Amino acid sequence: MKQTLGLFLAGLTSLPLVLNAEPDFTKEILPILRDNCVKCHGSEKQKGKMRLDSKADAFKGGKSGMAGIVAGKPDESDMIRRVLLPKDDDDTMPPEGDRLSEAAVKLLKEWIAAGAKWPDGVTIGTGEVPAAVTAPLRPKVPEPVLPKDFKPGPAEAAAIATLAKAGVNVRPLAQNIPWTEANFRLMGTNITDAQLAPVKDVASLVELRLGNTRVTDAGLAVLDSLPNLQVLSLELTAVTDAGVAHVKNLPNLTYLNLYGTAVTDAMIEHLRNKKHLRSLYLWQTKVTPEGVKKLQASLPLLDINTGAQLAMISTNAPSTNAPAVKKEEKK
Repeated sequence: MKQTLGLFLAGLTSLPLVLNAEPDFTKEILPILRDNCVKCHGSEKQKGKMRLDSKADAFKGGKSGMAGIVAGKPDESDMIRRVLLPKDDDDTMPPEGDRLSEAAVKLLKEWIAAGAKWPDGVTIGTGEVPAAVTAPLRPKVPEPVLPKDFKPGPAEAAAIATLAKAGVNVRPLAQNIPWTEANFRLMGTNITDAQLAPVKDVASLVELRLGNTRVTDAGLAVLDSLPNLQVLSLELTAVTDAGVAHVKNLPNLTYLNLYGTAVTDAMIEHLRNKKHLRSLYLWQTKVTPEGVKKLQASLPLLDINTGAQLAMISTNAPSTNAPAVKKEEKK
Protein backbone atom coordinates (compact mmCIF):
# COMPACT_ATOMS: atom_id res chain seq x y z
CA MET A 1 0.00 0.00 0.00
CA LYS A 2 2.85 2.38 0.80
CA GLN A 3 4.29 1.63 -2.62
CA THR A 4 0.96 2.46 -4.28
CA LEU A 5 0.71 5.75 -2.41
CA GLY A 6 4.30 6.59 -3.27
CA LEU A 7 3.69 6.05 -6.97
CA PHE A 8 0.57 8.20 -6.79
CA LEU A 9 2.45 11.03 -5.07
CA ALA A 10 5.30 10.79 -7.55
CA GLY A 11 2.82 11.27 -10.38
CA LEU A 12 1.81 14.62 -8.95
CA THR A 13 5.02 16.17 -10.26
CA SER A 14 3.14 16.35 -13.58
CA LEU A 15 -0.12 17.36 -11.97
CA PRO A 16 -1.80 19.12 -14.89
CA LEU A 17 -1.72 15.88 -16.87
CA VAL A 18 -2.68 13.66 -13.95
CA LEU A 19 -5.50 15.71 -12.53
CA ASN A 20 -6.95 17.29 -15.64
CA ALA A 21 -10.27 15.47 -15.60
CA GLU A 22 -11.07 13.70 -18.86
CA PRO A 23 -14.50 14.31 -20.43
CA ASP A 24 -17.28 11.92 -19.44
CA PHE A 25 -18.48 9.89 -22.44
CA THR A 26 -22.15 9.56 -21.52
CA LYS A 27 -22.58 13.13 -20.27
CA GLU A 28 -20.34 15.09 -22.66
CA ILE A 29 -19.18 13.08 -25.69
CA LEU A 30 -22.27 11.03 -26.52
CA PRO A 31 -24.54 14.11 -26.84
CA ILE A 32 -22.06 15.72 -29.27
CA LEU A 33 -21.97 12.63 -31.49
CA ARG A 34 -25.74 12.08 -31.23
CA ASP A 35 -26.73 15.65 -32.07
CA ASN A 36 -24.12 16.38 -34.75
CA CYS A 37 -22.81 13.15 -36.29
CA VAL A 38 -25.05 10.09 -36.38
CA LYS A 39 -27.60 11.68 -38.74
CA CYS A 40 -25.04 11.25 -41.53
CA HIS A 41 -22.89 8.53 -39.93
CA GLY A 42 -25.34 6.21 -38.19
CA SER A 43 -27.47 3.14 -38.82
CA GLU A 44 -29.61 4.75 -41.54
CA LYS A 45 -26.97 6.68 -43.46
CA GLN A 46 -23.22 6.27 -43.74
CA LYS A 47 -21.73 9.20 -45.63
CA GLY A 48 -18.24 8.32 -46.80
CA LYS A 49 -18.85 4.80 -45.44
CA MET A 50 -18.18 6.16 -41.95
CA ARG A 51 -20.26 5.27 -38.91
CA LEU A 52 -19.98 6.95 -35.54
CA ASP A 53 -22.84 5.28 -33.71
CA SER A 54 -20.87 2.37 -32.24
CA LYS A 55 -17.39 1.97 -30.82
CA ALA A 56 -16.17 -0.58 -33.36
CA ASP A 57 -17.36 1.40 -36.37
CA ALA A 58 -16.18 4.77 -35.04
CA PHE A 59 -12.68 3.45 -34.44
CA LYS A 60 -12.59 1.75 -37.86
CA GLY A 61 -13.31 4.84 -39.97
CA GLY A 62 -14.61 5.10 -43.55
CA LYS A 63 -13.45 5.14 -47.14
CA SER A 64 -10.70 7.68 -46.44
CA GLY A 65 -8.61 4.84 -45.06
CA MET A 66 -7.96 6.72 -41.82
CA ALA A 67 -9.20 5.40 -38.49
CA GLY A 68 -12.14 7.49 -37.33
CA ILE A 69 -10.84 7.56 -33.76
CA VAL A 70 -7.30 6.68 -32.66
CA ALA A 71 -7.21 6.33 -28.87
CA GLY A 72 -4.64 8.71 -27.41
CA LYS A 73 -4.01 10.46 -30.75
CA PRO A 74 -6.58 13.12 -31.68
CA ASP A 75 -4.33 14.48 -34.46
CA GLU A 76 -4.43 11.07 -36.18
CA SER A 77 -8.21 10.66 -35.82
CA ASP A 78 -10.18 11.25 -39.02
CA MET A 79 -13.15 12.58 -37.07
CA ILE A 80 -11.05 15.41 -35.60
CA ARG A 81 -9.47 16.15 -38.97
CA ARG A 82 -12.89 16.56 -40.57
CA VAL A 83 -14.46 18.80 -37.92
CA LEU A 84 -11.49 21.18 -38.28
CA LEU A 85 -11.69 21.46 -42.08
CA PRO A 86 -12.91 24.75 -43.61
CA LYS A 87 -16.68 24.97 -43.97
CA ASP A 88 -16.50 24.93 -47.79
CA ASP A 89 -14.45 21.70 -47.87
CA ASP A 90 -16.37 18.70 -49.24
CA ASP A 91 -15.12 16.50 -46.40
CA THR A 92 -15.96 18.83 -43.51
CA MET A 93 -18.20 17.61 -40.69
CA PRO A 94 -20.97 18.42 -40.19
CA PRO A 95 -21.55 19.32 -43.87
CA GLU A 96 -24.62 21.45 -43.17
CA GLY A 97 -25.72 23.84 -40.47
CA ASP A 98 -23.51 25.22 -37.75
CA ARG A 99 -20.01 23.89 -37.24
CA LEU A 100 -19.11 22.26 -33.95
CA SER A 101 -18.37 24.82 -31.28
CA GLU A 102 -14.78 25.26 -30.18
CA ALA A 103 -15.81 23.88 -26.79
CA ALA A 104 -17.22 20.72 -28.40
CA VAL A 105 -14.09 20.17 -30.50
CA LYS A 106 -11.94 20.67 -27.41
CA LEU A 107 -13.97 18.05 -25.50
CA LEU A 108 -13.63 15.53 -28.35
CA LYS A 109 -9.86 16.06 -28.53
CA GLU A 110 -9.47 15.76 -24.76
CA TRP A 111 -11.58 12.59 -24.72
CA ILE A 112 -9.51 10.96 -27.49
CA ALA A 113 -6.22 12.09 -25.93
CA ALA A 114 -7.30 10.48 -22.64
CA GLY A 115 -7.88 7.12 -24.35
CA ALA A 116 -11.31 7.51 -26.01
CA LYS A 117 -13.11 5.40 -23.41
CA TRP A 118 -16.42 4.18 -24.85
CA PRO A 119 -18.53 1.96 -22.55
CA ASP A 120 -19.11 -1.54 -23.92
CA GLY A 121 -22.51 -2.09 -25.49
CA VAL A 122 -23.39 1.58 -25.88
CA THR A 123 -24.62 2.57 -29.34
CA ILE A 124 -25.84 5.98 -30.41
CA GLY A 125 -29.06 6.66 -32.29
CA THR A 126 -31.05 9.80 -33.02
CA GLY A 127 -33.70 9.00 -30.44
CA GLU A 128 -33.49 5.42 -29.25
CA VAL A 129 -30.63 5.82 -26.75
CA PRO A 130 -31.76 4.57 -23.31
CA ALA A 131 -32.52 7.37 -20.88
CA ALA A 132 -30.11 5.83 -18.37
CA VAL A 133 -27.29 6.42 -20.84
CA THR A 134 -28.13 9.89 -22.12
CA ALA A 135 -29.63 11.62 -19.09
CA PRO A 136 -27.06 13.81 -17.34
CA LEU A 137 -26.51 13.12 -13.66
CA ARG A 138 -26.73 16.84 -12.94
CA PRO A 139 -26.86 20.14 -14.83
CA LYS A 140 -23.72 21.06 -16.73
CA VAL A 141 -21.50 24.03 -16.04
CA PRO A 142 -22.19 26.58 -18.83
CA GLU A 143 -19.46 26.71 -21.46
CA PRO A 144 -17.67 30.02 -22.01
CA VAL A 145 -18.23 31.71 -25.36
CA LEU A 146 -15.11 33.25 -26.87
CA PRO A 147 -15.39 36.12 -29.38
CA LYS A 148 -15.75 34.83 -32.94
CA ASP A 149 -14.17 37.92 -34.45
CA PHE A 150 -11.02 37.83 -32.29
CA LYS A 151 -7.81 39.05 -33.88
CA PRO A 152 -4.43 39.20 -32.10
CA GLY A 153 -3.26 42.69 -31.17
CA PRO A 154 -0.23 44.31 -32.80
CA ALA A 155 2.04 43.52 -29.81
CA GLU A 156 1.22 39.80 -29.66
CA ALA A 157 3.69 38.59 -32.30
CA ALA A 158 6.57 40.42 -30.61
CA ALA A 159 5.60 39.03 -27.21
CA ILE A 160 5.48 35.48 -28.58
CA ALA A 161 8.93 35.95 -30.13
CA THR A 162 10.30 37.18 -26.80
CA LEU A 163 8.87 34.18 -24.99
CA ALA A 164 10.34 31.83 -27.61
CA LYS A 165 13.82 33.25 -26.93
CA ALA A 166 13.29 32.40 -23.26
CA GLY A 167 12.44 28.81 -24.21
CA VAL A 168 8.65 29.05 -23.94
CA ASN A 169 6.62 28.28 -27.05
CA VAL A 170 3.15 29.76 -27.47
CA ARG A 171 1.31 27.21 -29.59
CA PRO A 172 -2.08 27.20 -31.34
CA LEU A 173 -4.62 24.82 -29.81
CA ALA A 174 -5.70 23.58 -33.23
CA GLN A 175 -5.61 24.47 -36.91
CA ASN A 176 -7.75 27.32 -38.20
CA ILE A 177 -8.46 28.86 -34.79
CA PRO A 178 -6.70 31.86 -33.18
CA TRP A 179 -6.49 30.49 -29.62
CA THR A 180 -3.16 29.52 -28.08
CA GLU A 181 -1.55 27.81 -25.07
CA ALA A 182 1.72 28.35 -23.17
CA ASN A 183 3.42 25.90 -20.82
CA PHE A 184 6.04 27.50 -18.56
CA ARG A 185 6.17 24.42 -16.32
CA LEU A 186 8.75 22.79 -18.58
CA MET A 187 11.22 25.55 -17.62
CA GLY A 188 10.51 25.08 -13.91
CA THR A 189 12.30 27.37 -11.48
CA ASN A 190 14.06 29.18 -14.32
CA ILE A 191 10.82 31.09 -14.81
CA THR A 192 10.33 34.24 -12.75
CA ASP A 193 7.97 37.20 -13.03
CA ALA A 194 10.38 38.79 -15.51
CA GLN A 195 10.09 35.89 -17.97
CA LEU A 196 6.32 35.83 -17.54
CA ALA A 197 5.84 39.56 -18.22
CA PRO A 198 5.44 39.37 -22.05
CA VAL A 199 2.35 37.21 -21.59
CA LYS A 200 0.29 40.34 -20.91
CA ASP A 201 0.31 41.04 -24.66
CA VAL A 202 -0.79 37.53 -25.72
CA ALA A 203 -4.55 37.98 -25.52
CA SER A 204 -5.11 34.79 -27.55
CA LEU A 205 -4.05 32.61 -24.61
CA VAL A 206 -6.71 30.23 -23.37
CA GLU A 207 -4.36 27.86 -21.50
CA LEU A 208 -1.52 29.02 -19.22
CA ARG A 209 0.51 26.55 -17.16
CA LEU A 210 2.82 28.01 -14.52
CA GLY A 211 3.23 25.06 -12.18
CA ASN A 212 6.56 24.59 -10.38
CA THR A 213 7.86 28.02 -11.45
CA ARG A 214 9.02 30.97 -9.31
CA VAL A 215 6.10 33.14 -10.32
CA THR A 216 4.82 35.37 -7.51
CA ASP A 217 1.60 37.21 -6.72
CA ALA A 218 3.01 40.32 -8.39
CA GLY A 219 3.73 38.42 -11.60
CA LEU A 220 0.13 37.31 -11.86
CA ALA A 221 -0.86 40.87 -12.71
CA VAL A 222 -0.48 39.69 -16.34
CA LEU A 223 -3.81 37.87 -15.91
CA ASP A 224 -5.60 41.22 -15.98
CA SER A 225 -4.84 41.36 -19.73
CA LEU A 226 -6.01 37.82 -20.58
CA PRO A 227 -9.83 37.88 -20.66
CA ASN A 228 -10.04 34.73 -22.83
CA LEU A 229 -8.03 32.50 -20.47
CA GLN A 230 -9.82 29.25 -19.56
CA VAL A 231 -7.14 26.98 -18.04
CA LEU A 232 -4.75 28.22 -15.34
CA SER A 233 -2.26 25.97 -13.52
CA LEU A 234 -0.44 27.44 -10.51
CA GLU A 235 0.46 24.26 -8.61
CA LEU A 236 3.61 24.19 -6.48
CA THR A 237 4.23 27.94 -6.69
CA ALA A 238 4.52 30.67 -4.04
CA VAL A 239 1.15 32.12 -5.04
CA THR A 240 -1.11 33.29 -2.20
CA ASP A 241 -4.59 34.77 -1.89
CA ALA A 242 -3.21 38.08 -3.22
CA GLY A 243 -2.24 36.39 -6.49
CA VAL A 244 -5.58 34.65 -6.86
CA ALA A 245 -7.20 38.09 -6.63
CA HIS A 246 -6.20 38.57 -10.28
CA VAL A 247 -8.33 35.56 -11.24
CA LYS A 248 -11.46 37.61 -10.68
CA ASN A 249 -10.69 39.34 -14.00
CA LEU A 250 -10.90 36.02 -15.93
CA PRO A 251 -14.58 35.67 -16.93
CA ASN A 252 -14.04 32.48 -18.97
CA LEU A 253 -12.03 30.44 -16.44
CA THR A 254 -12.96 26.73 -16.46
CA TYR A 255 -9.97 25.09 -14.69
CA LEU A 256 -7.82 26.30 -11.79
CA ASN A 257 -5.04 24.28 -10.13
CA LEU A 258 -3.79 25.63 -6.77
CA TYR A 259 -2.29 22.39 -5.43
CA GLY A 260 0.60 22.94 -3.03
CA THR A 261 0.14 26.71 -2.70
CA ALA A 262 -0.44 28.84 0.42
CA VAL A 263 -3.97 29.94 -0.48
CA THR A 264 -6.56 30.14 2.31
CA ASP A 265 -10.30 30.56 2.67
CA ALA A 266 -9.81 34.25 1.86
CA MET A 267 -9.36 33.47 -1.85
CA ILE A 268 -12.90 32.07 -2.07
CA GLU A 269 -14.33 35.54 -2.57
CA HIS A 270 -12.35 35.82 -5.81
CA LEU A 271 -14.00 32.71 -7.26
CA ARG A 272 -17.65 33.20 -6.33
CA ASN A 273 -18.64 34.67 -9.70
CA LYS A 274 -16.80 32.09 -11.83
CA LYS A 275 -19.91 30.62 -13.48
CA HIS A 276 -17.84 28.64 -16.02
CA LEU A 277 -15.41 27.13 -13.48
CA ARG A 278 -15.81 23.34 -13.37
CA SER A 279 -12.52 22.01 -11.93
CA LEU A 280 -10.62 23.33 -8.89
CA TYR A 281 -7.67 21.61 -7.18
CA LEU A 282 -6.93 22.55 -3.55
CA TRP A 283 -4.92 19.62 -2.19
CA GLN A 284 -2.17 20.64 0.27
CA THR A 285 -3.43 24.21 0.64
CA LYS A 286 -4.67 26.11 3.70
CA VAL A 287 -8.27 26.10 2.55
CA THR A 288 -10.46 24.53 5.25
CA PRO A 289 -13.38 22.12 4.85
CA GLU A 290 -15.62 24.98 5.94
CA GLY A 291 -14.18 27.16 3.20
CA VAL A 292 -14.77 24.44 0.63
CA LYS A 293 -18.39 24.10 1.73
CA LYS A 294 -18.84 27.86 1.43
CA LEU A 295 -17.49 27.89 -2.13
CA GLN A 296 -19.53 24.82 -3.07
CA ALA A 297 -22.66 26.62 -1.90
CA SER A 298 -21.91 29.46 -4.34
CA LEU A 299 -20.86 27.14 -7.19
CA PRO A 300 -22.77 23.85 -6.69
CA LEU A 301 -21.66 22.42 -10.07
CA LEU A 302 -17.95 22.96 -9.38
CA ASP A 303 -15.79 19.85 -8.89
CA ILE A 304 -13.45 20.61 -5.98
CA ASN A 305 -10.54 18.22 -5.41
CA THR A 306 -9.13 18.46 -1.88
CA GLY A 307 -7.02 15.31 -1.91
CA ALA A 308 -9.58 13.17 -0.07
CA GLN A 309 -8.90 10.38 -2.57
CA LEU A 310 -5.40 10.04 -1.10
CA ALA A 311 -6.89 9.41 2.32
CA MET A 312 -8.78 6.43 0.90
CA ILE A 313 -5.64 5.06 -0.79
CA SER A 314 -3.44 5.41 2.28
CA THR A 315 -5.98 3.76 4.62
CA ASN A 316 -7.11 1.16 2.08
CA ALA A 317 -10.67 2.34 2.66
CA PRO A 318 -13.31 1.13 0.18
CA SER A 319 -14.09 3.55 -2.64
CA THR A 320 -17.32 5.53 -2.30
CA ASN A 321 -19.19 8.09 -4.36
CA ALA A 322 -19.20 10.61 -1.53
CA PRO A 323 -18.10 14.12 -2.51
CA ALA A 324 -14.55 15.12 -1.57
CA VAL A 325 -15.91 17.76 0.79
CA LYS A 326 -17.76 15.21 2.90
CA LYS A 327 -14.69 12.99 3.06
CA GLU A 328 -12.68 15.90 4.40
CA GLU A 329 -15.30 16.54 7.09
CA LYS A 330 -14.81 13.05 8.47
CA LYS A 331 -11.06 13.47 8.86
